[in-house]
Amino acid sequence: MKLELSVSNSLARIVAYHQASKHHLDRYAPGPGGLDWANQPDPFRRYAGAPCVELPLQADALTIPFAAVRRGERPIVYPLDRDSLAILFELSLGLSAWKQHADSRWALRCNPSSGNLHPTEGYLICPALPDLTPGIHHYLSCDHVLEQRAEPSATTWGNELRGGVVVALTGIHWREAWKYGLRAYRYCQHDCGHAIAAVAYAAAALGWRAQLIPGWGDDELAALLGLDRVEDFADVEPESPEVALWVGPEPLSAALSVHTLAHGLSYTGRPNGLSSSQVDWPGIEEVDCAAHRPPTIPASRFQPPSRPPLAEGDRPASASTLIRQRRSAVAFDGVTALPAERWFMMLDALLPRADAPPLDAWPWSPRVHPLFFAHRIDGVPPGLYLLARTAEALAELRGALHGNWAWSRVEQAPEHLPLYQLTVADARDAARVIACHQDIAADSCFAVGFLTEFAGPLQRAPWVYRELFWETGLLGQILYLEAESAGIRATGIGCFFDDALHRLLGLDGLAWQSLYHFTVGGPIEDRRVQNLPPYAHLHQG
Repeated sequence: MKLELSVSNSLARIVAYHQASKHHLDRYAPGPGGLDWANQPDPFRRYAGAPCVELPLQADALTIPFAAVRRGERPIVYPLDRDSLAILFELSLGLSAWKQHADSRWALRCNPSSGNLHPTEGYLICPALPDLTPGIHHYLSCDHVLEQRAEPSATTWGNELRGGVVVALTGIHWREAWKYGLRAYRYCQHDCGHAIAAVAYAAAALGWRAQLIPGWGDDELAALLGLDRVEDFADVEPESPEVALWVGPEPLSAALSVHTLAHGLSYTGRPNGLSSSQVDWPGIEEVDCAAHRPPTIPASRFQPPSRPPLAEGDRPASASTLIRQRRSAVAFDGVTALPAERWFMMLDALLPRADAPPLDAWPWSPRVHPLFFAHRIDGVPPGLYLLARTAEALAELRGALHGNWAWSRVEQAPEHLPLYQLTVADARDAARVIACHQDIAADSCFAVGFLTEFAGPLQRAPWVYRELFWETGLLGQILYLEAESAGIRATGIGCFFDDALHRLLGLDGLAWQSLYHFTVGGPIEDRRVQNLPPYAHLHQG
């Protein structure tokens, strides 16, 4: 159990970490200075000695088009059994490909990750199901198996988990800190948001729904998953609890109790060590303690407003195909342009609707509002644009952004899309410089800075710091799949000069902060890198 801190103390620590972990034009946030390749962490956590359940590779059986999934259409409800859960994990946390260049070989996954380092681990909490025993199972993506981490002694799990299962996500901070130093905690939270969205999309493709469970605190989730077992984690890199999601064909029951599930569990397996040694980043441990989620987080009353259904996509790709082909671009061609209608479709998907994944899994009112550096949108002048995802945020942003901004509605956009033109200008140089001088931000169709309500949401709830990053990652995952559906590609950008963007917009103080950057365009493929199937290695030998 973490040391209890007062709200004011927690806020002070979070703000101190946030400021210390910023990149600046004249210096970068504290980092390792060089990579100790001998201690590069193992990308796969395993539990030695835990019973394993092999999962079939059946995602190809899904025929529902991604265009239908993104619109919230769920015509087929798959049964809640081992085979369906195998599809859920394959399309959310599973491998999507192997890449090879010369003697180097590395795996890609369906859920994006900063630097492909994958700090996020997934767990299944389920009752007895066809071909699957009750308990807590760790998903090992490399082997596409469930490792049974704990077995319940009570038979009440069938009642507690009627009509669904719980998918829990955790984070291993060292996997990111190894490469990125102090800023790594931010990236772990981005990745958690991407994973939340990935689970929600995969659930929707099965005809199910995913719903974030806000009231499970860190201590309770750690106890349930066995993350607080000193005898297991004394000599290996720890995992931090992140979030739990209810997933299944039936809605979440108000009677579901984490304490009941955690009672009488018998644990098996020992986690593997990921590196022979590691470097401590005390700032990460401090902010993680300050952003500790209590068990008393109130339920949200947010209900998304009624909006027209998302427009029909024009590409017939199945959801399973498109999800698994998602890649992070490494460079853009600086030529590809996106039709305005398609851009509006992508932006429309960032607005919450009651039935459309993945935002139907998100219980809170929008707190993230994307700023767009539009470079190559046919029919839309280059410049800066802002999508105000709530009317309240629009009013606050108009008061917060100091400068001669136009604030004119984009006339070509659908009437319900709150897209505003700030200025007409060539924004390529600004996008490049702010993204740590990376050409990919300027050579794209458009780049994004996720402006986030910051000081206000944190005042009485320091743990919201994590939720803000989760929301940016969730929106990033939407853009990833929307880009694939449009026949182009996207990439998340964790390296950017925070306050340089704030100065560009005339933002003062901490009421608003930019927490994540993104870019979408026509990709340049590196033909030196070979693509290999994700699970061919399971059938070798």
